[in-house]
Amino acid sequence: MTWEYEDLVLKAVSHGEKLGASYVEARFHMVSGSGISARNGEIIGAEKSFLRGIAVRVIVDGSLGFASTSTLTLGDVQAAVEKAYRRAKAHSRLQRRPIALSEERLGRATYEVPAKTRPEDVDFQEKCGYHQELWRNVSSATTQAKVATMTSFYSEGVEEKVVVSSDGAYVKSRIPRLSLGYNVVVSLPSRGVVQRFFSHAASGGYELIDKWNVHGYLPGDVKTFEKILVEAAKPPVDTPVDVVVGSEIVGLMVHESCGHPSEADRILGREAAQAGKSFIKPEMLGERIGSECATVIDDPTIPGSNGFYLYDDEGVPARPRYLYKNGVINEFLHNRWTAALFNTRSNAAARAMSHEGEPIIRMANTYFAPGDYTFDELVEDIKLGVYIKSYMEWNIDDERWSQRYGGLEAYLIEGGELKGLVRNPVLELTTKTFYSSVDAADKNLEFYAGTCGKGEPMQGVPVWFGGPNVRVRGIKLRVIG
Repeated sequence: MTWEYEDLVLKAVSHGEKLGASYVEARFHMVSGSGISARNGEIIGAEKSFLRGIAVRVIVDGSLGFASTSTLTLGDVQAAVEKAYRRAKAHSRLQRRPIALSEERLGRATYEVPAKTRPEDVDFQEKCGYHQELWRNVSSATTQAKVATMTSFYSEGVEEKVVVSSDGAYVKSRIPRLSLGYNVVVSLPSRGVVQRFFSHAASGGYELIDKWNVHGYLPGDVKTFEKILVEAAKPPVDTPVDVVVGSEIVGLMVHESCGHPSEADRILGREAAQAGKSFIKPEMLGERIGSECATVIDDPTIPGSNGFYLYDDEGVPARPRYLYKNGVINEFLHNRWTAALFNTRSNAAARAMSHEGEPIIRMANTYFAPGDYTFDELVEDIKLGVYIKSYMEWNIDDERWSQRYGGLEAYLIEGGELKGLVRNPVLELTTKTFYSSVDAADKNLEFYAGTCGKGEPMQGVPVWFGGPNVRVRGIKLRVIG
């Protein structure tokens, strides 16, 4: 790692202290990357991106001010500090409640995620050839239906930070990330279309391409999509049935119906006009939301994860956050400001997308805790039900209470066994209904990649979400169409 701008960060903090700010935080933040996209094997785009700068936050007379600059000279960095100071000073006259930060034991550390194979050492033509070969394998996988189109995309990038604060934080980090994804549409005119969007992403190097093995599994998935169009029957919809919800859907559900409503700034209403509200109120800490099986954890420290970090952008050491614990609302996601308001400690949820944004409360890697069942044990005592393995569409209301997931690959369960495919089952339920209805989870913990959006202006940060397969009892399914 090279830290040529570390001295500017230190001088920014020093300058803010000389101006009279009671708190100063400076962050050098660089995000660089490149990507390739293809349609039906033909390369349609290649790009490089590079964004770096220094962000500054200060507290003056109980008011917070933020400014940033991408011009990395001492004069411009000091000017950014002065701008943040003026903004805080001007706003302090309107501040009803002074801004205070929780007392924390802040980090002084340097860490890096290693890449076994550096993506920049892999030939560009080899990366292009990957898309071309993938299309050849996928387009020839069907016999009755047609692969109408497939877009594929690849990106590599590195995020470097230096975070320093006047009360002791001094953290340097370097995290390389890789992502690979696709959108495939399988069509049979007499039966309609099936569409699948999926992406892999993690921290690490080009060795992840072999680990994900998209060439190995995607042609088989496409054959299954063809079978859905040709063979799948209507799911049972007239009576409540037991449903085994696949880990992919479970992961999305916990991200949307636990992670987002557990963000303390959202609970306080700060996100209402931007990303929405939360059904959780401050006084609901300790209230039951689900069964004993329902534990949801958000953990930034998972090695190799897409949302990996060991210290947040305020210098607070990261740890697993138990948002729902054995069915009880256990803790919220906090930065130092909301932690002070709630009279607790920050759990290191402050993240920024780049130097252009201030750190706000974000998830990292959110998952439903696995149980001790096998998948077969989840299924074996279900007389009539459905296993919904993956989804094709979903939506949720802005309070994260009512939600809907349209299944893609799904199977009828009869007499404790998986039978044939069913098409377009819809799981529509409230957050409390889902967590209360879970009576078992298997041991198989799987993670899925995403970019979580929040804030104004919008900030997208890398995350994972995941879980095991879980069983919910007595759910009345709907059907698309």
